Amino acid sequence: MSPVYRKPRVGGCLSAQVERRSDGTIVLRSTEPLGEYPRQLGERLEHWARVAPERTLIARRDPSVPGGGDWIRLSFAQVLQRARAIGQALVDRGLSAERPVAILSDNDLEHFSLAMGAMWAGVPFVPVSPAYSLVSQDYGKLRHILGVTTPGLVFASSVAYAKAIEAVVPKETHVVLTEGSIPGRTVTPFAELLATSPGAGIDAAHASVGPDTIVKFLFTSGSTKDPKGVINTQRMLCSNMQMAAQSKAFLADTPPVLVDWLPWNHTFGGNQNIGVCLYNGGTLYIDEGKPTPKGIATTLRNLREIAPTIYYNVPKGFEELSLAMEQDDVLRETLFSRVQAFMFAGAGLSQAVWDRLDRLAERTVGERIPVITGLGMTETAPSCLFAVGEGVRSGHIGLPCPGVEVKLVPVDDKTEVRFRGPNVMPGYWRAPQQTAEAFDEEGFYQTGDAVKWIDENDPQRGLAFDGRIAEDFKLSTGTFVSVGPLRAKVIAAGDPLIVDAVVAGLNRDDLGLLIFPRIDDVRARFGFDAAVPAAEVLAAPPVRAFFQSVLDKLWAAGTGSANRPARAMLLADPPQIDRHEITDKGSINQRAV
Repeated sequence: MSPVYRKPRVGGCLSAQVERRSDGTIVLRSTEPLGEYPRQLGERLEHWARVAPERTLIARRDPSVPGGGDWIRLSFAQVLQRARAIGQALVDRGLSAERPVAILSDNDLEHFSLAMGAMWAGVPFVPVSPAYSLVSQDYGKLRHILGVTTPGLVFASSVAYAKAIEAVVPKETHVVLTEGSIPGRTVTPFAELLATSPGAGIDAAHASVGPDTIVKFLFTSGSTKDPKGVINTQRMLCSNMQMAAQSKAFLADTPPVLVDWLPWNHTFGGNQNIGVCLYNGGTLYIDEGKPTPKGIATTLRNLREIAPTIYYNVPKGFEELSLAMEQDDVLRETLFSRVQAFMFAGAGLSQAVWDRLDRLAERTVGERIPVITGLGMTETAPSCLFAVGEGVRSGHIGLPCPGVEVKLVPVDDKTEVRFRGPNVMPGYWRAPQQTAEAFDEEGFYQTGDAVKWIDENDPQRGLAFDGRIAEDFKLSTGTFVSVGPLRAKVIAAGDPLIVDAVVAGLNRDDLGLLIFPRIDDVRARFGFDAAVPAAEVLAAPPVRAFFQSVLDKLWAAGTGSANRPARAMLLADPPQIDRHEITDKGSINQRAV
């Protein structure tokens, strides 16, 4: 019997025109044209503030209550009022693209309000990963980002950021804190920005905001080199929201409700998820949890209370959530009650997790929830491809969004995917050489991602992800190793006890694995107390026997030296951000590890 799926309305990327060129290049375009979109996102904020002024746009639990209290809400009308007041304060300080706003702290109402005020005034902002201030010990990436952007105002939520500010931010730069002060430095309370009376200055500034106005500088993760500042314009964000609205047409059927932790310094959370709510009149509940064994508790509490209409997460988040739902009836019933689709990004979702989600949904509501996948990146605002049909499986990335041209180019024994469209960046900020190197002779952005057809005889079934070209390497035999697909198989084979894995073996005869275990789950599975050191746990014979069985399974499933790992090492220490081994969003730098 075929599975039964919930059927949200979709479109936009269900079919593609295929142009085959004599040099082997293929160009794909959606058969559905891109509809009209606004000149700037402020038009959508203004629209919903007029049409549904009291509807909640953004909410956060009261941080003054231990563990988080009731939800503090800001309506569309309140956010518009805040945007105009803060925008006036930024105009008064003479801020601009040359002297933008830098935001150092995590997702909260003040961060959101400041971003909306900057956008309304046409002043770019720079959301910076909090890890660069709070986790990093040398502030190397923070120093680089502020050096490239030269902000005229730096904002943080609290004095927890004082040490980083003292180390990196020049004395003459305006500093704004939600609360607290920094000895020896003039600090403006955030409340002072809010108290500004909007006038002719902000009206004139807002009137000049158009499609080419820079909204923000979003920095790439910098897993292999210093982060690059991606210029995000109004045209990029508005066109991409229209692409998403056509592809995920159900977003227009009822105002979307999101429960979301994804950081706003990344394109998924900061562009895609905020944009979905702004564009479609939705509500975003800030989830202060994280997809970790400890941080997931906050997420679970929120999802027991708030039923999202679409749920976005990274694969690790879906893994933690699916494991929790096995034993939590209230969580399952609330989450599945009205969610129209799941969507992940950032990495591949293992088929084991995908199957668990299907099984739990069928058990709870008698039907599966569609999982939407795709491919996008910081340089494309982010979405370029979506896979939205019922036949979607792990690794699928679909067909082009309306308005995006997709170019498939043979590179060695792989096929690189490249993008051109109104959602693609004009370049990297203050980096002309890197900008020139990013585009090919036809103006397509060169992603470095490899793809392949799901079915070469039927292009309309779409594309599958085939790893990062830069990660792949050759064995001593000259055989290419496709790292991405093999890494996904390793994680799936060890589910749920493997967090991540690095594939090694450059110029060797065979492959090795460096495995990062999910150490808390390993302790629980094999009966170790939380105080037992990780190295001691991983040295225990039963634990080693389990991971040996995983390696044996991978060896037996392999078809040759390029996909058959011969050895593995269990790593007791997590990857380090200051060593460039991992990005703040959890992406592993294979080469550095």
